[in-house]
Amino acid sequence: MNEGFCGWCGKPGAEGDHATCRQRLSSIDPPRYCTSCARRMVVQITPSGWTARCSRHGTFRPGVSGPAAGAPPDPAKAGPAGDPTLSLA
Repeated sequence: MNEGFCGWCGKPGAEGDHATCRQRLSSIDPPRYCTSCARRMVVQITPSGWTARCSRHGTFRPGVSGPAAGAPPDPAKAGPAGDPTLSLA
């Protein structure tokens, strides 16, 4: 796997065989773990697709291999309780 961690099982990409994980992720299943830090992500599935949010690395979307925002959220612009989805800017 290209990433540091598997987006489906959360284990290091170099550890073990992730063929089943890649198959699940290539279908309609969203990643459950951040590929940068292996933290469990908050996943929202809608009729039009899905988003997965890592508390450290931002939001992932289908077809984007890393965070959709391109960088971690700016804590200075975060909304209540540091939630980057409730931006005040």
